[in-house]
Amino acid sequence: MSDRDIDQQLVERAQRGEKRAFDLLVAKYQRRLARLLSRFIRDGSDIEDVTQEAFIKAYRALPSFRGESAFYTWLYRIGINTAKNFLSANGRRPVVNSEIEDEDGESFDMASQIPDLNTPKPS
Repeated sequence: MSDRDIDQQLVERAQRGEKRAFDLLVAKYQRRLARLLSRFIRDGSDIEDVTQEAFIKAYRALPSFRGESAFYTWLYRIGINTAKNFLSANGRRPVVNSEIEDEDGESFDMASQIPDLNTPKPS
């Protein structure tokens, strides 16, 4: 059974209300997501807070997860958006390379997805 299949089973169990299944997903991906978010956020306690907030958002949105992508890909997107919102709310700008690679070597082009908060929008 592949990693993706295992994740899908855990997601389905969590969607049926089995909290332990979601706990296993958190245990599996918490460090990985925190490492990813550390590329945007420098303060360790802020990284922990944003990581936790991303998991809370993922848990609340779990009923809408359809499995069209891998669970981590979906969680990754939630984490990035949560980090962007955190930085924006705190008047900070994300520090980003145009391409981010996770620890498994999967590349994500982020430059086009992160707005330049210092450039005024056209009227």
